[in-house]
Amino acid sequence: MDPDELLARMREVCLALPEATEKVSHGSPSWFVRRMFASWVPYHHGDEHLAIWVAAPEGAQQDMVDAEPARFFVPPYVGHRGWLGLRLDVEPGGPDWDEVRGVVTDAYRCVAPKRLVAQLDPTA
Repeated sequence: MDPDELLARMREVCLALPEATEKVSHGSPSWFVRRMFASWVPYHHGDEHLAIWVAAPEGAQQDMVDAEPARFFVPPYVGHRGWLGLRLDVEPGGPDWDEVRGVVTDAYRCVAPKRLVAQLDPTA
């Protein structure tokens, strides 16, 4: 899948979340809700993959990396804080966007204020 198309889809997913904004951080588009919850990290220092790095709920990083190491990884710099890397270009035909949306929404929930998280599920 074309990197520009992947980035455009990532923008749609991230900016659909309440009060999410996009800024460049460390040279890459990144998404914030007060703090960063996701970052576009293509070909990081020569890596062969297009990826995103996202905040992850406690324990999720290791579970996902253990379950699918071809797609999920511990990213440098932020992995020690539990962040998760997701390769977007390993599946033929592109990533499962429902899964990407779920991973990004979980990341958002990790950093967003409670009042904004409540907007994701108004019946909760």
